[in-house]
Amino acid sequence: MGADQETGKLSPETDTEAVKPSLLRYNSPLIQVVLIGLVCFCCPGMFNALSGMGAGGQVDPTAANNANTALYTAFAVFGVLGGGIYNILGPRLTLLSGCSTYVLYAASFLYYNHYQRQTFAIVSGAFLGVGAGLLWTAQGAIMTSYPPHDRKGSYIALFWSIFNLGGVIGGLIPFAMNFHRTEARSVNDATYIGFMVFMSIGTLLSVSILHPSRVIRDDGSRCTNIKYSNVGTEARAICKLFLDWRMLLIVPASWASNFFYSYQFNNVNGALFNLRTRGLNNVFYWAAQMIGSVLIGYIMDYSFKSRRARGLLGVAVVAVAGTAIWGGGLAKQLDYDRSDVKWKRIRLLDFKNGSDFAGPFVLYFCYGLLDAMFQSMVYWVIGALADDTEILSRFTGFYKGVQSAGAAVAWQIDSHNVPFVNELATNWGLMTISYPLLVLLIMKAVKDDDHSDEGKSKGEAVIPEIH
Repeated sequence: MGADQETGKLSPETDTEAVKPSLLRYNSPLIQVVLIGLVCFCCPGMFNALSGMGAGGQVDPTAANNANTALYTAFAVFGVLGGGIYNILGPRLTLLSGCSTYVLYAASFLYYNHYQRQTFAIVSGAFLGVGAGLLWTAQGAIMTSYPPHDRKGSYIALFWSIFNLGGVIGGLIPFAMNFHRTEARSVNDATYIGFMVFMSIGTLLSVSILHPSRVIRDDGSRCTNIKYSNVGTEARAICKLFLDWRMLLIVPASWASNFFYSYQFNNVNGALFNLRTRGLNNVFYWAAQMIGSVLIGYIMDYSFKSRRARGLLGVAVVAVAGTAIWGGGLAKQLDYDRSDVKWKRIRLLDFKNGSDFAGPFVLYFCYGLLDAMFQSMVYWVIGALADDTEILSRFTGFYKGVQSAGAAVAWQIDSHNVPFVNELATNWGLMTISYPLLVLLIMKAVKDDDHSDEGKSKGEAVIPEIH
């Protein structure tokens, strides 16, 4: 396709069908965001369902904690590097490499079910960390840069809903496969095989994603004019991220955004509920994520004419919701501690227990709601800093790298038997610290008119704001 490199618009000789507004246009941002959502439905979505059961579906969380530590340590490195790798390799090779590691990880727990040896799980966790860094950087670049700049919240919500539908379906797998196994036991082999089938489908589907230079918005602008980058350019750009004040303001939110998973999965879902109910809880945890992303996406796109005002309102809504939900979590956490779980002094709840089940279930549901609202809000802020895929791939890679470093620390904290209430307080505190810094970032860096060249790559089209 021909394009004017100065404006990013299609040249006159280009087939006009390429930019004709259509919901079914393959090279449209909408179709590409749906496709990356389906890839993540199959791979990270199923991984989330597996992790959300607590202990990777095992009784003893040691293997899962150590595997997740290796995973997030590697993820921290390749999250930061992922933006550069994505710009060099393009989305197909980046996603194909990343998705294949999810299948290996699920297989390692199938192996662990029979031999109870951690080594395979830990090594596969490290490989998955590399793959997840590549996949999530590519996903972040696509989700934040492809949409029209004034509808990024809606596209983020669309992606988040498709992706978390994977967690919903994935939660049904262990619930159905282990329905008659109410006692504390590891999930059966069929559960892991079911996850592997979905992950394999996602790996194959990843080759359907187009390069951003071939994706064209309805106004005729490209998502990038750079077809392929090079190692030197990306190395310099990645190093500069650590001195970019905008990225430094995002660090606390990035660190907090996956830090709470070890606590919620192991010490709430894994500690309070029996095996089949943990699977059922996951269905609603990830369904809550779909609801949360749609709610915050609407606020970030439609609440005010001013983009900056929408961003500030979004942070305020998440801050209020977060304070209420973590406060409710503290009230429940004061009822039990780690020794109660270790010595089985608490009765594991089943979904048939009525009112005893209802309160902890609602709390766990709200944790899922908050996760989606918080992460979708942060992604919106990152997406508001630029429109070009080349730049946003590095920004989202930095976000995922810091996020994963925090998660690696969190999984090790849990494996060292830190009191539950201390873990909760840390999670609550990290989120709270991030809110005023995000407000400052929005006030200083999010533009209402989009006519500034700040954050745009050379040759990127300036897209007029539409309200």
